[in-house]
Amino acid sequence: MESFYRTHNYLLEHTCSPVRRLLMDEIDWGDRLIGIKGSRGVGKTSFLLEYAREFFGKDNRECLYINLNHFYFTERTLVDFAGEFCERGGKVLLIDQVFKYPGWSKELRCCYDRYTGLKIVFSGSSVMRLKEENPDLSGRVVSYNLRGFSFREYLNLTAGTSFPVYTLDDLFAGHESIAQSICAVVKPAEFFRDYLHHGYYPFYLEKRNFSENLLKTMNMMLEVDVLYIKQIEQSYLPKLRKLLYLLAIAAPSAPNVSQLSKDIETSRATVMNYIKYLTDARLTNMLYTEGETFPKKPARVYMNNTNLMFPIRPSEVNAQAVRETFFYNMLHKDHKLNTGIRNEQFLVDGAYHFKIDEEPKGKNNPDIYYAADKIETGRDNLIPLWLFGFLY
Repeated sequence: MESFYRTHNYLLEHTCSPVRRLLMDEIDWGDRLIGIKGSRGVGKTSFLLEYAREFFGKDNRECLYINLNHFYFTERTLVDFAGEFCERGGKVLLIDQVFKYPGWSKELRCCYDRYTGLKIVFSGSSVMRLKEENPDLSGRVVSYNLRGFSFREYLNLTAGTSFPVYTLDDLFAGHESIAQSICAVVKPAEFFRDYLHHGYYPFYLEKRNFSENLLKTMNMMLEVDVLYIKQIEQSYLPKLRKLLYLLAIAAPSAPNVSQLSKDIETSRATVMNYIKYLTDARLTNMLYTEGETFPKKPARVYMNNTNLMFPIRPSEVNAQAVRETFFYNMLHKDHKLNTGIRNEQFLVDGAYHFKIDEEPKGKNNPDIYYAADKIETGRDNLIPLWLFGFLY
């Protein structure tokens, strides 16, 4: 136990979250069993440690961070460890890599029932279906999703600013004045291209080649977050990798499921399941016509975020695809997106039609909102694309 306390204190001292995440204020920390889900690389470990630092501080033995990937837990059960922690006065157990521990959901349930004075906060892959696939936790666990950096978070970190979050209603009501107030402090366009290329994942701050690091992370998502958690045989990994590549070079587009099934030599149903797994892993996004959902074929498949588009493609990335992917990714957190009608790309919340473009062309349709890339500030129903990066 003492070695875990030493590791906890070392990590608090040497691991620093570069920007305070909005999720920290969205979580109801009064709940006793909290799951933090997110794709690999978005900073789940840093988030747990930042919680410990902010609410407890260093050398406070009421809170302890542990990683279930530790060999210690091949012999010692989580339930016994939690019991000893409580006996020593522990109140909050932060558990990382929970899915690496066999029978983790049953033991979390046992801890929840047995140690009523203990709060458990655990991290897990975005692929995990905490309630649907783990009935032991149903009605007990409250889950949240940690996302990569928004453009706002990236800008605040990179430019040293402290801009707040704006809602979509805020943008509708006053995007002109909001954009002007931001542009009076910093020029967003000077940072926007870099964000689209490498600003979503916090590890861009590490002194390593970002593209190579991202490719490694993407492969780990497939090998661990998809194969391991979904219990798919390792021999199917090449099919998953090829499917991701084919979707990436075509995105955004309507998937030709029959052709994809021939290309990766599997059934149409398996292709659809694989696309769903890739979406769960936060590698892709599926866009449906309003009223439709999985297991129907999506109208279009996007990459999950713009950073994923660059290292996987052998040629230049299409600028319009980047624009649409950014818009989808920024709104997807709090809004429902479907395919637009006529020539606009998105229908948001079943009510707002959006056309995404480089710059305004021709006469604006008053029934459509335009998100334009090459403008600093907008007017009326014309809103700068970068401003949608302030929604979280």
